Amino acid sequence: MRFSFVTLPDYPLQESLEHIKLADELGFYGCYAADETWHKDLYVLFAAAASETNQIRMGPSLAPIALREPTLVAQAVATLDELTGGRAECVISSGNFSLLAQYATDWTGIKPLSRVKEAHQVMRTFLDEGALTFEGEFFNYAGLFTFARPVQAHLPLLIGALRGPKSFQAAGELSDGTHAFAQYSQEACNYMVDNLRIGAERAGKNWQDLDIAVWNVFAIGPDSARAKQAAQTIGAFYIPAMAVEQMERHGVSQSDVQPILDAFGDGDVQGAIDNMTPDIAEKLSVAGTPEEVVDKIKSDIEPSGVNHFIACITDSFLLNAFTGRDIEVPDVQGQLQLIHDEVMPAFG
Repeated sequence: MRFSFVTLPDYPLQESLEHIKLADELGFYGCYAADETWHKDLYVLFAAAASETNQIRMGPSLAPIALREPTLVAQAVATLDELTGGRAECVISSGNFSLLAQYATDWTGIKPLSRVKEAHQVMRTFLDEGALTFEGEFFNYAGLFTFARPVQAHLPLLIGALRGPKSFQAAGELSDGTHAFAQYSQEACNYMVDNLRIGAERAGKNWQDLDIAVWNVFAIGPDSARAKQAAQTIGAFYIPAMAVEQMERHGVSQSDVQPILDAFGDGDVQGAIDNMTPDIAEKLSVAGTPEEVVDKIKSDIEPSGVNHFIACITDSFLLNAFTGRDIEVPDVQGQLQLIHDEVMPAFG
């Protein structure tokens, strides 16, 4: 099991750099960030971190190809690969539907999966060959070239997914794996891996060679109740991004979360947080003491074949920035240290 973390680039940038440097020193596999306008620019942050780190891998998870042109994403990631000496990765998707709405883009009208599959073909060619002539349904190029070339012989390019089944199958068939947002239960993880396997076998690949990652809301600390309260509080913000079928695979119905969605729709952030019940949060996060976190991963996530756990760490700074609420939990550095000291050793 690989362990990585998601940084939301909302901290002072020097603090974000310190987070990445510590994760590098502790042996975390990767640090990822969402390429979303709401946050500070991940490419600038990771470029600054490149010379300050030695082994940790970096890149967008996810890069929204409905908002950022795929060849420009490939150019940025190839440039980052040179700066890091071959440590860049890239995960693409159509993008966060809430963010697309703020760009007056209706995701139902853009054929999101077809667009992502074509973008992957475009980017794979551009990363591998540095030149591109292509006529597609969504993207067209005539003799485009770049001097931005990866150091790696094969820069990992993954397809992000959350609902399935077709997106998981596409990730298994076409790409190097997936970073799947919010997969916490045995049912959800088994469903994801089963469909990744279908896609991989269709392409004649060994599914176990794929990067099969879950990207999960996370909080860890010595005080179980506070860690779970932190995940519960921040977890409300992720509910609008989840598909109905995805929530049902966690035993959560549309009616369970409708009060949260209604409150967000009315601009009532505090009401949305208040309607995120402990029961929903328990099903849609990984939180608690180190022992509880280990038990959760071992019982519900690892058995399916997931080989990469990505912690979207929730700390006091992030909670206060998003919600105005103060909950005492370890900061990012403290949680990274706890993962290293008390979670990683349980997985060899």
